[in-house]
Amino acid sequence: MGVSGCGKSSVGAACAEALGWTLHEGDAYHAPESVAKMRAGTPLTDDDRAGWLDRLADLLASPPQGAGRVLTCSALRKRYRDRLRQAVPCLGFVFLSLDYEEALARVQSRAGHFFSPALVANQFATLESPAGEPGVLVLDATQPMADLVAAVVAWAAAPASASTTGRDTPPGDIA
Repeated sequence: MGVSGCGKSSVGAACAEALGWTLHEGDAYHAPESVAKMRAGTPLTDDDRAGWLDRLADLLASPPQGAGRVLTCSALRKRYRDRLRQAVPCLGFVFLSLDYEEALARVQSRAGHFFSPALVANQFATLESPAGEPGVLVLDATQPMADLVAAVVAWAAAPASASTTGRDTPPGDIA
């Protein structure tokens, strides 16, 4: 989870592969109208995101096919994360933390993505940091991919008693 450009898709795919879990790309669950708004540089509202979050929660509430799932999604506000936690109480969140300048540079450099660079500032305005919430691993998104993946895999595999994130059980799914 995190703002656009933090590496959710790349890190999520690498973590899913390393863990042998199923990957779900959250962007694929946006309504066409929401994608059109983002492409045009219009920020999404909570109402725009409500159906998307419901679709993601329904996905997570369904029985997993395999050991676990990795879901890439922004989950910028606490209430969005709480909506997903309602579907899977032991859901873990990996927050890929990134500053505005780096996020903007990354979004501006990617080709073929619908997300307008004009929306990066809005993402930071919307972001409610999950640092300190139970079941959250905070990582510096500027670290090498291999280091990020290793940290997530170790966290996902750690016994609950070794956890410093406040989760009661190892996450069966990660967003």
